[in-house]
Amino acid sequence: MSSFEQLPMDTQIEHITQLAYEALKQWEISPENIELIKYRENAVFKVLTRDGNQFALRLHRPGYHDDEELRSELQWISALESSGVDVPSVIPAADGQLLINAEVVSVPQARQADLFAWVNGDQLGSLEEGLENDKVIVRENFLKIGEIAAQLHNQASNWEMPDNFKRHSWDIEGLVGDNPFWGPFWELDSLTKEQKTLLIQAKEQARKDLAAFGKNAENFSMIHADFVPENLLVEGNTVRLIDFDDAGFGWHMFEIATALYFIQDDPNFETAKNALIEGYRKHRKLSDADLSQLNLFLAVRGFTYLGWVQTRQETEIAQEMTPDLIQMACEIAKKYLEAK
Repeated sequence: MSSFEQLPMDTQIEHITQLAYEALKQWEISPENIELIKYRENAVFKVLTRDGNQFALRLHRPGYHDDEELRSELQWISALESSGVDVPSVIPAADGQLLINAEVVSVPQARQADLFAWVNGDQLGSLEEGLENDKVIVRENFLKIGEIAAQLHNQASNWEMPDNFKRHSWDIEGLVGDNPFWGPFWELDSLTKEQKTLLIQAKEQARKDLAAFGKNAENFSMIHADFVPENLLVEGNTVRLIDFDDAGFGWHMFEIATALYFIQDDPNFETAKNALIEGYRKHRKLSDADLSQLNLFLAVRGFTYLGWVQTRQETEIAQEMTPDLIQMACEIAKKYLEAK
């Protein structure tokens, strides 16, 4: 953990807010007010200008993505918007750059920053609260989610990427290789011996099954990779997708598994799952054979979350989430193996 992360949270927020004001100068924006709305790893601010315009400023955590990877993300978001997918508009800086670097003395290293048009709406749900109790609303929302996912995959499968496009991969090596993208989940200190044995067994089976599933233009492309309730904003009849920080190359079924992972125990899970599939199939083929592999992709999605906390074990949020994430991952791993 860096010396900055060891500072009291109020002090960190004070310093990162100073950096936000400094970054906004490169968009020639003089904000009337900025409000920190998320500070988990990235810091996200709501920016209100004197003329009433609103933006979302994102300051990136150091070391996760390099500049080329972040520019690629922003290029894809812009291409998705141009194709009709409802995503936030990327706002170039005054010099036309999509990504800038900003620094202040109080923050020990420069941070990458980008700016988006503000997106109104309420989160579809949260890990703590789950989904709406109303099945009709759940069905309507997940129909739309399925449609968005299909439209996103359609665009990605047919898109001619810019030169030097660079993003990580949620492929075999990225999910169940010797050094997965989010870390060696089986080395998490909180795992019991039995849990570790179960996860390693599921990991080896998943490696075989993913290889058999294969990669092609129909099932693998750029994906959002974080279709969780917090990243889906509902405004009236509109559902918008935000936060492409984890976007990379991956299986479309991994996308679908991500949208369903944290609601597996929700009373409205079957309603949500069936609606998502129905919505997806309005715009893109999704075979029953692919759907039969849902437990495989739920299992590897669970692995990634354990990898995430394994590489952040010193943080408060990881410590809070670890017990529930272990329980979920082991339950789906057991279910996946029992069905083999």
